[in-house]
Amino acid sequence: MGGVIVTNPPKARAEDVEAIGRYGVATVHEAMGRTGLLGTHLRPIQQDTRIVGTAVTVLSWPGDNLMIHAAVEQCGEGDILVVTTTSPSTDGMFGELFATALRRRGVRGLVINAGIRDTAELRAMDFPAWAAVVSPQGTVKATGGSVNVPVVIGGQVVRPGDVILADDDGVVVVPREKARRTAEASEARERKEAASRAAFLDGQLGLDRYGLRETLVRLGVTYRSYEEYAGEEADS
Repeated sequence: MGGVIVTNPPKARAEDVEAIGRYGVATVHEAMGRTGLLGTHLRPIQQDTRIVGTAVTVLSWPGDNLMIHAAVEQCGEGDILVVTTTSPSTDGMFGELFATALRRRGVRGLVINAGIRDTAELRAMDFPAWAAVVSPQGTVKATGGSVNVPVVIGGQVVRPGDVILADDDGVVVVPREKARRTAEASEARERKEAASRAAFLDGQLGLDRYGLRETLVRLGVTYRSYEEYAGEEADS
């Protein structure tokens, strides 16, 4: 298997990346029209952590971390390493030594659509990571692949330089050209949610605030007292 290592790809503007980092994954996902999630199978190895940065992408052969070694050289301040494989892999392709090298280069965290190990050490050194699998299974360094090419995870395309946002809820990708627009839409959604939160604290119901009673009627959903419901069930 050959491959390519692309150097110096375009990236989202730093100010737009930081603006997106003010919001949670769920908010940004909704602000983009419920798109961008990299799948529910990617889970954090830590809790109460949110990171945002620009993607450095890796396409590796299953059970082979050679291209992660190659990618470290391409990583810089504010990046997030995004790794996937050419077919499903559960081997532990990333561990504490990789994190040590990436931390030295200012990388903010890892998203890997495969296995990870040394999770206790990664938490101890406060290196955030989201992975599909935790596995101690070792890997080889024998097969070529690519760095900084578009990859697909969870049906979403991640290009180098796109914005990656990850928290306890999961991971979302924001195309670099849409970063500013997404930050603005996320801010608007936060304002809307703040108004709804205040209304709920005052006792208003979502049924009324969102006009959902009319939706229930339109869908044919009816109200019955327990006695009416029990009587209808007994007669049926």
